[in-house]
Amino acid sequence: MTKYILYLASGSSRRFGENKLLFPIDGKPMFLWGLEMLEDVVKTQQDCRLVVVSRYEQIRREADRRGIPAVDSPESERGISYSIRAGLTALTDIQEDDFVLFVVADQPYLTKNTMCRLLTCAKTGAETARVCFNQRPGNPTLFSAKFIPELLSLQGDSGGKSILQKHACVWVEAGSKKELEDIDTPGEIPPAE
Repeated sequence: MTKYILYLASGSSRRFGENKLLFPIDGKPMFLWGLEMLEDVVKTQQDCRLVVVSRYEQIRREADRRGIPAVDSPESERGISYSIRAGLTALTDIQEDDFVLFVVADQPYLTKNTMCRLLTCAKTGAETARVCFNQRPGNPTLFSAKFIPELLSLQGDSGGKSILQKHACVWVEAGSKKELEDIDTPGEIPPAE
């Protein structure tokens, strides 16, 4: 069993006013917080593979520099389903007993601990899983590879929520509410500590 982590770093940042993924938070671009955390996760779990999905050349270059496969997603501006499709299409050797984990790049406070607990769900027989906090569902999300046809059929700006609702889903509690926060406007970035 292999767990493929698709790091979706292609958002349009319409409400942010500029490319939020490149916006500095505590001295480094927003996308880099999640990327470095996921690199650390993959180093500790031999059955994980990390792939960056982005329409931004700067992000793909950084992934390449770190030895992480990067997939161009030129149509991502049309919605998250295009990023999902680009990432899944790049997984040419995926098997039915594998899993796919989707992580969005605008959640810079997500922790390694939460990610590792979510990945553990693949070993317990869960078909889908997602992170939550106090019964509030969020991202990242984990899917058995058998749901890839359903994931590939998503349209527009629809993510995997509809698939999670149709199948048994394990909820993994995040360590804090902050982990689930995605940053959509500059005002949502907390002051430096």
